[in-house]
Amino acid sequence: MKMNELPKYFKEIDNELWFEEVEVEKKNLKITYKINKCFSYSKSQYQEVALIDSAAFGPCLVLDGVMQTTSADGFIYNEMITHIPVLTHKNPRKVLVIGGGDCGAVRELSKYEDLETIDMVELDEVVTEECIKFLPEISGGSDFDKRINFKFGDGVEYVKSTDIKYDIIMVDSPDPEGPAKDLFGEEFYKNVKKTLNSDGVMVCQSESPMIHRNIIENTRSILKKNFKIVKTYIAFVPTYPGGLWSFTMASDVYDPSNMDVSKLPFETRYLTKNIAKSCFDLPNFISDLK
Repeated sequence: MKMNELPKYFKEIDNELWFEEVEVEKKNLKITYKINKCFSYSKSQYQEVALIDSAAFGPCLVLDGVMQTTSADGFIYNEMITHIPVLTHKNPRKVLVIGGGDCGAVRELSKYEDLETIDMVELDEVVTEECIKFLPEISGGSDFDKRINFKFGDGVEYVKSTDIKYDIIMVDSPDPEGPAKDLFGEEFYKNVKKTLNSDGVMVCQSESPMIHRNIIENTRSILKKNFKIVKTYIAFVPTYPGGLWSFTMASDVYDPSNMDVSKLPFETRYLTKNIAKSCFDLPNFISDLK
């Protein structure tokens, strides 16, 4: 694509193409990637969607100028948001993924033979279509497990109106800006609980402990009002601002300290049985969060 066809976060420097991400909340951090090629760029109904080939991390998904996942390290995030809650729940059968348009989460979930239904509610169908085409390292291409059901629409509205009950709900959302902002609100999490079975488990990505401490605290505060057990855990994801990333899990029944790590599939690349336990052993600056 020509430079004049690309948005302002793509820059030409010394005859080379670069992508510049500005950290969205405080806007005091920039991360710049050298780009080999822009596979595709489009404006969907909801956002700007770009699939790029970065020199350092390979094919990547960018939404509204923010890096979402890369072929080099996307498996870390996807393994951590999926396997931990599945290992925590005693006998999950139905799982809902809210967001997750790159299909990485549903691919990980399909490794569990005991799961009967894997529903994915993604707002922007363009994201999924483009990731299937240009990011097969994450999406796995177009051949999906028959248990995976795509329901393109608003996840906020879905948990408000659906009559289906799930054992696990995963909120695989972008940063709390634009279309994803409501996925961090209290009304949404109340409806998530309503959509869970009484022994259900939910998990969400809760941003960077280095940069977004207020988001983690707000998320934990909301979940503590609605669930008896709330635990935050961490993973190292190089392409996310600060490198260190957090996830927060909640349930009225299951404590992740009692998870059954023997259920962990062998195909994982980042997560081990030891990491599944130790990821909840937080440094003091994180455990001190409210």
